[in-house]
Amino acid sequence: MMKALRFDHTGSLDALSLQTIAPPRPQPGEVVVEVCAAGLNPSDVKNVLGRFPYTTLPRTPGRDFAGVVIDGPAEMIGEEVWGTGKEFGFVRDGSHAERIAVPQDGIAPKPSLLTFAQAASCGVPYTTAWDALERSGISPGEGLLVIGAAGAVGRAAMALGRWCGAQVIGAVRRPAQVEQLTAEGFEAILLGESEDLSTAVRRYYPAGADLIFDTTGAWLGPSVAALAEFGRIATIAAPPGGVSELPLLDLYRRGGSIIGINSLLYDSRACAAMLDRFSIAFATGLLPPPPPPQERLLSEAVKVYRELAGDAGSHKIVFVPA
Repeated sequence: MMKALRFDHTGSLDALSLQTIAPPRPQPGEVVVEVCAAGLNPSDVKNVLGRFPYTTLPRTPGRDFAGVVIDGPAEMIGEEVWGTGKEFGFVRDGSHAERIAVPQDGIAPKPSLLTFAQAASCGVPYTTAWDALERSGISPGEGLLVIGAAGAVGRAAMALGRWCGAQVIGAVRRPAQVEQLTAEGFEAILLGESEDLSTAVRRYYPAGADLIFDTTGAWLGPSVAALAEFGRIATIAAPPGGVSELPLLDLYRRGGSIIGINSLLYDSRACAAMLDRFSIAFATGLLPPPPPPQERLLSEAVKVYRELAGDAGSHKIVFVPA
């Protein structure tokens, strides 16, 4: 038997409980991974709250994981792997458990330089950030602005943007976050200051930013004036109600584009291909290791879900076994 977080209805975090259930057995083309660490993302909380109508129940939540293959083809037993994907926690059981069954081609070798906790913290943030940069066509030398650079996706975008050869600036809300980005070698803009976003951006990029990645959903309208000609805005969020005012005339006169980014469009196989690329970059030092996440016991999972729902902190959280 094993411990797993479970919910059999949505709409409230009261649906969550830690249960003892039978461990998964691999179906043809699958392996079973002993979960050494599992990332917690805002989408996991929203899933239990019923924001995703395609979720099938009952279900174990959790998209991101790192662990060791313990069942499946003999040649894979003992491999250290990491993974993520749109199906986990939604239409098949996810990673907030002691074990998880996954497609053989839906995992990638874990970077040896990362701990299990660091690897488990990367899945959704890094694949989301990579999708934003790749689909927006970032090129070496271009000016990238990441709004919400202190969050997990924002931090990933800063690192990946530098890896792509872009000039990178972060925009954050707190002076301490500016200091942190500066200590890491990045330029930073403090949002909400007296000058508008365009003026602040053009102190660094006189012609405007080539790509603005808004991870907050709150800066779509002001971002248009900060764009260079043929600039792009990528966004992964929306304000309450899902509607944002947009200066359309200004956008099309600049030749600007808006790209919607949704990590739930990519299954574990597609994500494994991205993770493979990151593995090489981590191994060669082209990508710096992510900061150590906050480790919480799986036995505390229900409490931690409630903390994240209340926005108790900005640290990336991973669950680890007792």
